[in-house]
Amino acid sequence: MSASAESVLRRGAVAWLEWRKHHPVPDLSDMYSIGINLRGADLHGVNLRRANLSDAKLVAAKLVGANLCSAILDRADLVDANLRSIEAIDLQAKATDLRRAQLGDANLMGSNFTDADLRDADLSGVNAIAIDLTAAQLRGADLDRINLHRATLSHADLAYTNLADANLTQAILTSAELGLAHLYRANFTQARLHRAHLVTVYAVLANFERANLTGADLSWANLTKTSFAGAILHGTNLRGANLAGANLAGADLTGANLSGADLSYANLHQAIFHATNLADTVFTGAIR
Repeated sequence: MSASAESVLRRGAVAWLEWRKHHPVPDLSDMYSIGINLRGADLHGVNLRRANLSDAKLVAAKLVGANLCSAILDRADLVDANLRSIEAIDLQAKATDLRRAQLGDANLMGSNFTDADLRDADLSGVNAIAIDLTAAQLRGADLDRINLHRATLSHADLAYTNLADANLTQAILTSAELGLAHLYRANFTQARLHRAHLVTVYAVLANFERANLTGADLSWANLTKTSFAGAILHGTNLRGANLAGANLAGADLTGANLSGADLSYANLHQAIFHATNLADTVFTGAIR
């Protein structure tokens, strides 16, 4: 690590900006600077591997392409920061403020964002395999094409998010809030959505095959041509949902509420409807 680079950085963003004009990209790996104030600092491409920047002030900082693998950013303030294309495997960012941050195409595999605030952030195209977003705030965030395979999102707030073409296979979304989310072609294969709230979501052509939606609420959701093949829908609320052309082959709807739902031309082959509420359900052209 460059000692001179670290000493300049500790003097603040202005001194750092002037220093960077005349020096190559520094190596700041293993740096320990809890609570440092780097508001607006230019840290693009910098190696911050294993650095501890807990409680740091990095509002509007530029970290494009930086290496933050195994770094610690717990409780840091990164509002409006630019973290596009960062390499951040195993990053610790618990309770970190990332509102409106730019994280497009970042590699966040295995990172911990428990209780983080990512409202209105851009996470499009992010590699978030096995990431922990337990109780994270993601309302209004753009998660287009994000890879959340095996991610944990229990109790996370994903209302109004864009999850079009997102990969949520085997993800855990127990009691997650997804109301009014855009789930076009999102893949929830084998995901766990116990008691998840998906009221009025737009999930046309989404995939919930073999997913567990026990106790979930999908009332008034647009699920046109969505696949629930082999899914567990015990006690699931599908009141008023649009399931026209959906694939429910082999799905278990024991105790589900399908009152007022539209199942026109749906595939219901070997679906289980034990103790299911089918009041005013439309079955026009359904395959049984």
